[in-house]
Amino acid sequence: MRICICPGSFDPVTVGHLDIIKRAAKLFDKVIVCVMVNSAKNAMFSVEQRVDFIRRCTGDIPNVEVEGVADTLLADYAKQKNAVAVVKGLRAVSDYEYEFQQALMNKTINAQVETVFLVTDSENMFLSSSAVKEVCRLGGDIRSFVPPAIHDDIVNRLTLK
Repeated sequence: MRICICPGSFDPVTVGHLDIIKRAAKLFDKVIVCVMVNSAKNAMFSVEQRVDFIRRCTGDIPNVEVEGVADTLLADYAKQKNAVAVVKGLRAVSDYEYEFQQALMNKTINAQVETVFLVTDSENMFLSSSAVKEVCRLGGDIRSFVPPAIHDDIVNRLTLK
């Protein structure tokens, strides 16, 4: 069985993230979406909330599992799960620079895991969780940016009142 990991903070998951997860599910037998803690970011939603959001959005994809992981190196996690690849979405050249460095670090720690980059659809190139949170906080419409299953949860949490 060919297993891949789709890691990220997913704070919150966007339609861009979901597109990458769905495309990875077509390429691999099993996709583990790994909700990780990024110490450089202040998460708006808890790991448990983010896991729940992704489960609700991927429940119709039979080969996708979702787990929350804290205080574990991605390369070690991939080894624990017998993953052959880490799948990352790329929006722009600036993403590539960062992700390339991470891929090299992961390969040094776990030589058995490959990194696969999937280029985002052009309609999602500008989309980030940070931008979604900012638009929502200021009362903008985020319907086209997030999956319908979690839209209301995000709006209820972030809208200024």
